[in-house]
Formats: sequence, C-alpha cells, structure tokens
Amino acid sequence: MPLYRKAGVFNPHETHRALELGGLPLAPFGRRFAAVAIDFSILALTNAPVKLALQYLITQKLHIGEDLYHASNQYGQMKVQFSMDMTLEVLWVLWLVLYFGLFLRFTDGRTPGKILLRIRVMSLTHDRLSFWQSVERGLGYGASALEGGLGFLQFFLNPNHQCAHDRLAETIVVRAIR
Repeated sequence: MPLYRKAGVFNPHETHRALELGGLPLAPFGRRFAAVAIDFSILALTNAPVKLALQYLITQKLHIGEDLYHASNQYGQMKVQFSMDMTLEVLWVLWLVLYFGLFLRFTDGRTPGKILLRIRVMSLTHDRLSFWQSVERGLGYGASALEGGLGFLQFFLNPNHQCAHDRLAETIVVRAIR
C-alpha cells in the first residue's frame, strides 16, 4: 500500500513501519503490569533521596524560606511565597518523565522492569522510539491512571492490546525477541 505525501490527499493509517511489525507477539498483561510495578518501585526508591537532597539544598544552602517577598503600599499587600510541597510534586513528575524518557530512548524501548520481564516498547511510526515518544509514554501513564485506571484496562479492549499511553505515543509492547 503506497503512502501519499501530497497535501490534500488522504494518508492511510497503516504505515510501512506498522506493516513491518505485523505478526510480532504482543506482551501479555501480567508481564506489562509487573514491569510497570518494578519501574514505579525503582522510581519511588530513587526519588526519595533526590527530594531530600533538594530540600536540603533549598532550605539550608540557598536559605529560601516560605516567604520570598512581602510588600505593602496604599493599594494593599503583595506576598510571594515559595511552596516546598509544590516544588517536590513538580520534581516527581520530572523524575517520572526523565526516567521513562531516557530509559526508553537510549535502551531501545526497555526499562529495568521491561528488561527483567523480557518485553519491549516499539514505535509504530519510526524504527526506534524517539525521545518525544518516550516522554509521551511517561506522561501517558498519568493519563491512564487519571481515568480511574481504565486507561490501563483498555489493554483488553484494543485488538493490539494498547493501553491509553500506548495509543497516545503510537507504540506497542511486544515480547522481546533478542
């Protein structure tokens, strides 16, 4: 099936890459679930020391407290506050995105959990996962969880066993061949 590159002409959904992947064995739900559990355990264990180090740096070395700026004039008061809790929450999201983004990109679709369970993420659009696809998958875990976990259960409804984050990033998860 030819792919058309002209403007105004329908481009069929099936790419050459998707056709190349036809017939690969998809990863079962149990392996995928266990791999995500391992990865999130690693994330949680490594995130705590980083959070503590950041708190120490901000409070002890940079001497940044809750009140950053306070001024008043005839029109009222202005107060700028630093929120350590918000900073740590943002750090958690950045940690998650970097973990999945870097691991999936530079280990050819594998995280430590996926390596242990012999599964791998593959792009439906490129020969290798791009960094952006890897980041989209990391953020997509949040989208899958925000739906009350239904994004993960879409595995059972999709013919290619794609969860919400797989469809968002245009990826599939297969049993590792090598």
